[in-house]
Order: sequence, then C-alpha cells, then structure tokens
Amino acid sequence: MGKHEVLAQLRGGLIVSCQATPSPSLENPDILAAIAEAVVAGGAVGIRADGPENVRAIRERTKVPIIGIWKRIFPDSEVFITPRLQDILAVADTDAEVVALDATSRPRPDGETLEMVVQEAKAHCTSLLMADVSNFEEGVRAAELGFDLVSTTLSGYVGDSTETPKGPDLDLVERLSQHLEDSAPVVAEGRISTPDQATEAINRGAFCVVVGTAITRPQTLTQDFCKGMSK
Repeated sequence: MGKHEVLAQLRGGLIVSCQATPSPSLENPDILAAIAEAVVAGGAVGIRADGPENVRAIRERTKVPIIGIWKRIFPDSEVFITPRLQDILAVADTDAEVVALDATSRPRPDGETLEMVVQEAKAHCTSLLMADVSNFEEGVRAAELGFDLVSTTLSGYVGDSTETPKGPDLDLVERLSQHLEDSAPVVAEGRISTPDQATEAINRGAFCVVVGTAITRPQTLTQDFCKGMSK
C-alpha cells in the first residue's frame, strides 16, 4: 500500500490503540487481534499496536492500516517507543504500513540520533514514519526531518509538557496543524477519552485521531468506575 493510499484510508478517521498494558491478562497476540477485529467492525480505520508479534497477529485478522511500535526499555535513555533503528526495521518487517517512534529531543539509546534513524529507516524500509512528539518545536523538527506524520502522543508525558491540562492537548494539535499544513499530517493522540473530544480534534485540524485507554483498557476503565463509586 503506497503512502497516498494509506493516508487516504486514515484521513478523518479513528485509529484505535490495541495494547495490553496495564492488563497482563490481555498480553496475548490472539486476544489483541480479537480486540482489533472488534474495533474495526465498529468503524476504526486503523490500529496502533505494540510489538512485532502482536502486529503480525493483528495483520492476519484485519485489513486496515496498522501503526506499529515497539516499546523497549534501555538503561541509557528515557526513550522507549521504538527507540532504535533496529527496532524500527523490525516493526517495518511485519508489513505495518506506519512505524511510530519517539521523536522527542531526549537522547536515544546506543548513541543514535533522530536524524540518523530517520535517514536510515527511509533508506531501508517502505513503511511510513510517524513522529510521536511532546511539543510544538519537536513536531516542526520532525516534519523537517522527513516524517510522514506527526502525532501529539507524548504531550503531557515528557518534559515541560507535563504541565499541560489533564485532558488532550488540542491546542498543540491546532497549532501544529496550522503550521505544518500539508507538509506532515497531524495525528491527535493522548488522553482523548470521549467522542466529543475526538470530534473537536478533527475540527481543530487533526488529520485523524488515535484513542486507546477509553476503548481497549478494561482494567483502567473498571478502576475509574470503582474509584468514583467509592467516594
């Protein structure tokens, strides 16, 4: 599937993040693939999935574009979303149409730089690259480096962005969308928990919207209900 075809399928739609954390009981490729199949039946135009094995299982049961990541933890870096070049290539090897990676300004493992991993990834795989950023400057830089999409995934979780409101950072979505225009579509992701918030993201310029916890994390949702009722 070419770039224009992938983007055409994602435009204006809902991508659902199907990941097990924080529910270990869901950490099974067949279970995550079943969840993915269910959300596609509900209208999702794409899936975000963590780990090559899970991406492959989801690919077998769905035909929509997949945004693949691989969360890895290394002692010499805080970057953990598809942090190294070899992780990007491993996810791309699953035939994921898009590979998302941390594109913040933080140091990467093994002394790699963002510029290097983007250049090498584009030279060795055909998957589109999506930049998970935490602020405006990182989003602009990612577009300049050649990322195909820029996502607000890490706003509220990294550096100064942790001072943003608890809800989705739709101001960042709007600012990046207005600045980048057609150079890199902006994906709204992070703490979007209602249909109204997803709709507002689109109205403020988002190319598409990613929702995870509010749809696919029963443990977290149950805890919220229980905490509310206990009061």
